Amino acid sequence: MRKNMGDFVAQSNVKSAVREIASPIADVTAFNTIVQAVLTTNPFGCTAYETSGEQFPAVAKSRENYTARILYEDNEAKTVGYVTARAGTVAGFNAAKTAILADTDLTTAMGGDAVNDSEGERYAVTIRCHDPSGEIYYVSFSRTEIRVTSYEDDAILATVETWADTVPALA
Repeated sequence: MRKNMGDFVAQSNVKSAVREIASPIADVTAFNTIVQAVLTTNPFGCTAYETSGEQFPAVAKSRENYTARILYEDNEAKTVGYVTARAGTVAGFNAAKTAILADTDLTTAMGGDAVNDSEGERYAVTIRCHDPSGEIYYVSFSRTEIRVTSYEDDAILATVETWADTVPALA
């Protein structure tokens, strides 16, 4: 005989919000400048905290990746192939892109000239934030949007939105 399991009971009302950016962030340098500004200036007023005896900073990267795309074009600028490279840091992204563009054996194998596809590049960083109220929430950045997740208090979203309004690239 099977035991009747209890129902799940909601413990909180976690929210998510997205802001689409009118124009993609120009390049990895501009993207990294925005992310680093959040990490160094803490515009959301977050606070450091301790959990299970471990200290955590007020704001910290919890995830990041950067994807380069290199096209190979024939003499008529028609794409004959492409390569993508995904790196976990901006430095790795830049180094991988440089290495691929300089790889003459790969260029020969692909049958075209290597060209950086800057519009095809993808960047993503998620920052973990600890609100003074004790809530932990996340702000995720990509070239085309900002996402605030895992928050309950609408004041958190208002704080992030107020900050984003001051950054022209995030309009």
